[in-house]
Amino acid sequence: MKITRSSSSNNAQYRMRTLTISVVLALAGCAPSNHSRVAESSNHTTQQFYGTDNPFVKEAVYFVMTDRFVDGDKTNNYPEQGGNLPSFDLPLYGDNGETANVGYLGGDLRGVLNNGQYISDMGFTAVWLTPVVDNPDQQFSGGEAIGFGGAFKDGGKSAYHGYWASNFYKIDEHYPSSDLDYKKYTSSMRDQHGLKTVFDVVANHGSPSFTMPVEQEKFGELYDENDQLVADHQNKPPEKLDPNNPLHQFYHTTADIMQLSNLDEDNAQLRDYLINSYLYWIEQGADAFRIDTIKHVPHHFWQEMAARVRALHPNFFMFAESYDYNANFIAQHTLAKNGGISVLDFPGQKAITDVFESSSSDFSDLLPYLHLTHGPYANPYELTTFYDNHDMPRMNASDTGFIDANNWLFTSRGIPVVYQGSEIGFMRGKAEHQGNRNYLGQANVELAKTHPIHDALAGIANVRKSTPALQNGLQANLEVKGDFASFYRVIQKGDIAQTALVLLNKSAKTHRFNISKFLDAGTWTEMRFKQDTQIIEQGESLIAQVPGHSVHVWVRDEKVINESLKAELARLMAFK
Repeated sequence: MKITRSSSSNNAQYRMRTLTISVVLALAGCAPSNHSRVAESSNHTTQQFYGTDNPFVKEAVYFVMTDRFVDGDKTNNYPEQGGNLPSFDLPLYGDNGETANVGYLGGDLRGVLNNGQYISDMGFTAVWLTPVVDNPDQQFSGGEAIGFGGAFKDGGKSAYHGYWASNFYKIDEHYPSSDLDYKKYTSSMRDQHGLKTVFDVVANHGSPSFTMPVEQEKFGELYDENDQLVADHQNKPPEKLDPNNPLHQFYHTTADIMQLSNLDEDNAQLRDYLINSYLYWIEQGADAFRIDTIKHVPHHFWQEMAARVRALHPNFFMFAESYDYNANFIAQHTLAKNGGISVLDFPGQKAITDVFESSSSDFSDLLPYLHLTHGPYANPYELTTFYDNHDMPRMNASDTGFIDANNWLFTSRGIPVVYQGSEIGFMRGKAEHQGNRNYLGQANVELAKTHPIHDALAGIANVRKSTPALQNGLQANLEVKGDFASFYRVIQKGDIAQTALVLLNKSAKTHRFNISKFLDAGTWTEMRFKQDTQIIEQGESLIAQVPGHSVHVWVRDEKVINESLKAELARLMAFK
């Protein structure tokens, strides 16, 4: 570690002075901050600054497509399952030798658990799995046949993705092992690797339910916790369902998404069925929910669901997919009157990919989606932020583009979510049925450990993991323009006080930052690389040379004293 003195206030060249290791330890410490304890914690009049006090905001989420991650147990693959409509290994072939697959490929809970340390070492603290509930065992014979690169077609697909539930209470046989059920998996991830589990829930639909030449087992059917049939579409189109038939009462009589059964959330018995299943999975160890297709289900369902869940599990965190790029539209789900459910930041996703897929882009294009003031969200700091997922083309960026995107994702507001394989730029630019969902596998996990994207991701993700200001601190922008961005993240709440100064460089060359605006005097320690320390006196600047495609995070573990910064933070507090 190296400690240097800043320059005088005229912002001339600053002089360097190496101190003895004992002085280093006394002034700065050699390790990341121990939660930045305020010495004067007894002073109850200290002004509070924070983005949110929701505890889940400290997490960073690694998104795993369960069947497509790693096959840790060959005994649960069932390659012969499905009979004349097999569900295992169903390749799609492109014109240029490219392949995708719409069958099961073997990923399971054991494969995730075996790589829990790999995920934790990258700096993640939670794992989101695609649904693990029971799904049909055959490929779907109805609908339009899927082909390479196709979309909104289900013919010939299996339920490898998990979103075609036939029993919301039962784990699918493809995922557990004889010695690893879901409850043991969640506890092992938590106890062995410090990883929480995000459970993926669906309320809008079950499985494909009509247009089959011959009715198929489990398709259009729902079973309860005792594995008893409670609903059956009976291969009838929605308009042919009989409201007086008890087996039809869980379904709307109008179609919604392709041939998927359209669950009727106005039916009280169905609401109980679904919500009780969600509560069951919490009992099995789920720490949070990701909600699928939330915009297809009316607000009253989510109001009831959120109230019932939080009555038993206060502050239980939920974030939802409302696949829409209109912030005003998706923000409605975050309001307390609609259940107070966070959302995946799709406007942010578009902005991030637009910027980091192009080397000629401008950082300022990221500013509008943040909504730090006058925004539509209940709290923008609680949004889950990402740049790609399983339903859209992978980000089509260079290695440095992925590195720059991750540096932004893990330092700006929100809860970062990274899709499996992005740590190596896996299948970049490919859509859902062009390879986006291809099997990752253990070989790629091992390859990732020496990949430059992985190394840079682990670096900044672990800084966020140890830096409270980057988790739930207010974001006060300095200059976000061209190839460079600088902003503060500040938390001052309870016995925690910390300011993080983030300096981002997405150009290829080293850039010299000279920061004086809002800068507090004191000891600033750089957390991303060598943990150099600068002692800043009143009126001086912090000067840092940030390499190309890199980030510095300078941290000061004291209360804010700069009156201009206090005023800016107070302004930001008023709008969050």
